[in-house]
Amino acid sequence: MTSAMHGESTSLVEVTNISQHGFWLLIENEELFLPFSEFPWFRNVTIGKILHVELPSPNHIYWPELDVDLAVESVRQPKQFPLISHLGV
Repeated sequence: MTSAMHGESTSLVEVTNISQHGFWLLIENEELFLPFSEFPWFRNVTIGKILHVELPSPNHIYWPELDVDLAVESVRQPKQFPLISHLGV
């Protein structure tokens, strides 16, 4: 007897909630909050563009429609990465 083929794997990254203050990103089993005050380039974009997120490698988050790349560590420890964009802030 042979086993059935498994389906395609689901995304390892997804946006779980968006508020007026920022959004929550689930990366594998870890949920992180990205406040718009620390990540202002997401503040005035459509929800669809925030939701379209990819994880090209374990420490690399990418929003292709926004051309935004972030290291996971910069989301975990934003104070250690003080260079932020001041677009529209």
